[in-house]
Amino acid sequence: MFGYRVPAPDEAMLISGGRRGQGGAPFRVVTGHGKFVLPVFRKVRFLTLAMCEAEVSEKCVTKQGIALTVKAVIAFKVGNDNESIVNAGQRFLSDQDQMSILTGRIFAGHLRAIIGSMTVEEIVTERQKLATEVLETSKSEMAKIGLIVDSLQIQSIDDGATGYIDAMSAPHKAAIQRQAQIAQAQATQQSVEAQQEAARNQAEYARQTAIVQAQYNAEVDRAQAQASQAGPLAQAHAQQEVLAAQTELAERAAQLRQQELVAEVVKPAQAEAERIRVLAMAEAERMKIQAEAAASHDRVALDRMLIDQLPQIVKEASAGLAGANVNVLNGADGLGEIAAGLVGQGLTILDSVRRNLSGADGASSSPAPGAQLQRYLGTAKTRPEDGGSDDDGPVNIR
Repeated sequence: MFGYRVPAPDEAMLISGGRRGQGGAPFRVVTGHGKFVLPVFRKVRFLTLAMCEAEVSEKCVTKQGIALTVKAVIAFKVGNDNESIVNAGQRFLSDQDQMSILTGRIFAGHLRAIIGSMTVEEIVTERQKLATEVLETSKSEMAKIGLIVDSLQIQSIDDGATGYIDAMSAPHKAAIQRQAQIAQAQATQQSVEAQQEAARNQAEYARQTAIVQAQYNAEVDRAQAQASQAGPLAQAHAQQEVLAAQTELAERAAQLRQQELVAEVVKPAQAEAERIRVLAMAEAERMKIQAEAAASHDRVALDRMLIDQLPQIVKEASAGLAGANVNVLNGADGLGEIAAGLVGQGLTILDSVRRNLSGADGASSSPAPGAQLQRYLGTAKTRPEDGGSDDDGPVNIR
């Protein structure tokens, strides 16, 4: 629309003519919105609010009298408030480039003043402190001209040909170089160790790979060997099973033959032996019974024989007195005593024969009863104590 003006976001629109601005300013300030301006009666100018830059390269002398060339960069702009815009507009509206020139000069003066109160070591090691002090001292002056400083950066400090900064930095350089060498040596050592570790790992990997490969080859060879031996092994197992079956069959046949032999030979032999033993026992029992019967019969026969032979025994005993000279002293009683003695002698002989026969029962070597009797009769003839004598001596009978 004709007569309607709008400033840019980084600009302030200054309208002069007509009414004055706030605080008695010679113009009105419009920012952030448009304004209707009457042509011919009003005049419109624009003041930049954008960031501006000023460079400073100043030769300064330190507290120690050493000349330093300091380079700095200042970032500044017009303040956003109406007062700052009015102050800057009154000073720089016709030539806004003068803001950078004036700002550089202001900071150069403050920079020389502050560096003159500091040593080279402080300037070099405490650059931020230097920048902060310069900003603080220049803030009030910059505010008067409507400018504010966003930052101040010290770009370089140079002592020229004096070599003071180099000499000051020599120990630090040596220390840094030493640390750099140590760091380099450590890095080299670590690199060597890393290479050695890598070599060991590669060797270990190669060894493990070789072991695995060898195991794999061994398994393959074993599998092939087993496969190649499967047929013979199966045949051998089959033959072994056949032999085992034949062996078991032979053992069963031997057991059967053994049972047959036991049934055919051992059992009959045992039965025959038992039969013979039983027969032998029976025969022995029969012979014992016969012997006992024979002995009993012999005793009965002997008793009968002795009884039958008793007169003969007495006769034989008396025959021994036939040629003897007998003197009978007591008459008929004496003769009776002689007869009684002869009979008693016969009875004694009979009893002795019986005892001897009883002790000799069952002996095969015992003489027959008749022979025993004849032996006793012969003894009776010749036994002196029974009255028998080979001489014809007198026998006195009382």
